[in-house]
Amino acid sequence: MKRVILSVAVIAALGLTSCKNETKNETTTTEISKDMAMTNLSFGVRGNCGMCKNTIEKAANRVEGVASANWDVDKKKIDVSFDDTKTDAITIHKAIAASGYDTEKVAGSEEAYDGLPGCCKYDHEMMMNQSGEMKSEDHSNHNH
Repeated sequence: MKRVILSVAVIAALGLTSCKNETKNETTTTEISKDMAMTNLSFGVRGNCGMCKNTIEKAANRVEGVASANWDVDKKKIDVSFDDTKTDAITIHKAIAASGYDTEKVAGSEEAYDGLPGCCKYDHEMMMNQSGEMKSEDHSNHNH
């Protein structure tokens, strides 16, 4: 009788081992999902041209955890995708500001701004994060 019970115990133990392996596979899948889960953020950045675009995007992409950065010349807005376990929005703002460009939250470094090419010397009063024509229409409706 004791031998039968031992055999059942060994089989049960083997069954548990295979369950653990399945659990490990699920954990791996979860970890992959976490890595894929990026935070998307858009905010205004002042600038003028394609050279500005390169500098702004390079500054954002240098921040550890940033997966992609795309600055829109017309809207004066950057779209950034980043891993929020490695960085946060204000770190990205500061990195762009350090390259000489004003963001919605951080003023650009004056020293870096002075070093920008002439075509990149933007107006410090320019509108940022523009949505296009609809935004200016909304303003005109409020004035009436």
